[in-house]
Amino acid sequence: MASPTELQVHDYRALAAFRYSIRKFLRFSEEAAREAGIEPQHHQLMLALKGLPDGTRATVGELAERLQIQHHSSVELINRLVEQGLVQRKRSGEDRRQVLISLTARGERILRELSIHNRQELQASAPELIAALRSVLGGGRRSQSRNSSDRRTQNPHTTGPARVRRTVHVGTPAARRNSR
Repeated sequence: MASPTELQVHDYRALAAFRYSIRKFLRFSEEAAREAGIEPQHHQLMLALKGLPDGTRATVGELAERLQIQHHSSVELINRLVEQGLVQRKRSGEDRRQVLISLTARGERILRELSIHNRQELQASAPELIAALRSVLGGGRRSQSRNSSDRRTQNPHTTGPARVRRTVHVGTPAARRNSR
């Protein structure tokens, strides 16, 4: 048995398959954001803002940390979102030096639509993602005790039906009607 620091070809394949599965989801999400009229980074900031844990203040620094970007990059993203009417700034009542960021009603609507589409895509791609993750965590080896017809353990790149790419319509009322 190989040690945790030794990697075999199947380990690299498992890692590559997992990264590929993640990248396909990220591409879907990026395209959906652009169709909604915003940049993917703007969507990421809005999601990070809405998804902050209870008790966490929505500061520029906290958002920079959540996005793993520099403070000044976070400021620039927020500036662009303010210009688009998707977020707003407000001075903290407790510490006037702190600026708190919040979503506007328009920002909430766009984020909700994108999040619904992203969740649907994750539900559709879950078997592939789970199989790829299991392969990575299992050292790239499938358990022989599992039924080979079990879709959750099959390699999604070699078996099963081809995935169908869906178009996402978000943003305008006409686009929303067309997506139903």
